[in-house]
Amino acid sequence: MLFAQDREPQVGTGSLPVADRSRSSSAAGERSTSIRVADPPRQPPDPPFARRYQHVIFKDVREGRPYPELRMSLREWAEVPPRPVRMEELVTTTKVLHLDRLLSPDSTFFGDLFPHVVRWRGELFLEDGLHRALRSALHQRTVLHARVLDLDTPPRNFNGNQTSDFH
Repeated sequence: MLFAQDREPQVGTGSLPVADRSRSSSAAGERSTSIRVADPPRQPPDPPFARRYQHVIFKDVREGRPYPELRMSLREWAEVPPRPVRMEELVTTTKVLHLDRLLSPDSTFFGDLFPHVVRWRGELFLEDGLHRALRSALHQRTVLHARVLDLDTPPRNFNGNQTSDFH
């Protein structure tokens, strides 16, 4: 006698067998039921490059600033409100890191507490604050509070009109 659960799954139904029930008779004529759970479907392995770059801190590491030179004082940067930025979206503008600054307990004592980020042509560049960003990454943080200057948005004058000196 065949039971519905004894049938093999039909091809094209998209269903996988949850259990395979086989009924057999013992020597005393009693029926016993054994259940074997089916193996879960196998996932394809990740390609080697995906495993290598799973835990990237920054989007890219570059040398130099691709955007126009900024001539902003610390007072002008202080007027830019800080906001959260994902570190994996940041592009660094320097490849050099001084470990003595990174490990110094008073490295944030001088200067701004928030790193300076410039948005230019859709990318976020870490202008200042590489050591603060790396210190946050060492503490397993993925979001950094930074002052973001948006060069993609044209500045407006007091009347609400766009200024003509924007590049």
